[in-house]
Amino acid sequence: MQETSGPATLSAPENFARAQEFAVQADVAYPVPFYDRTLWKAAVDSAYYAATMDSSNRDYQAYLAQLYTKTQWWINAYNAWNRLGNLSDQEKQWASLSAAKLAYIALQRGDKQMARMYVDKGMSWAPSASLQAIMSRL
Repeated sequence: MQETSGPATLSAPENFARAQEFAVQADVAYPVPFYDRTLWKAAVDSAYYAATMDSSNRDYQAYLAQLYTKTQWWINAYNAWNRLGNLSDQEKQWASLSAAKLAYIALQRGDKQMARMYVDKGMSWAPSASLQAIMSRL
């Protein structure tokens, strides 16, 4: 597919639709989702433009948070879920995963205070074995 226009020239709904199309293509094209893969980058970037252009649209914000989570961009995922406030049960699972990943990274670098903050927030979203294991090391 030849790119005729970038996300900055499209409307929020067009970017949202495009993000979904790129994500479907990326799921097929790559065994592991990472932002540095061309199609995942296009999906995240389009979702970012949609969410930025219409910051009151919860669907756009949630989809961007989901893509950040899926592409393992943990800090952006965590911040996006945190901004959303009230989350669905599925969203709480994704948010908790992002918190667990960040808690583990903080623990690995010896920052127990930051790890504890991520564990506490993750547990408030959805308790998990990963968070409990990290908590036992704090």
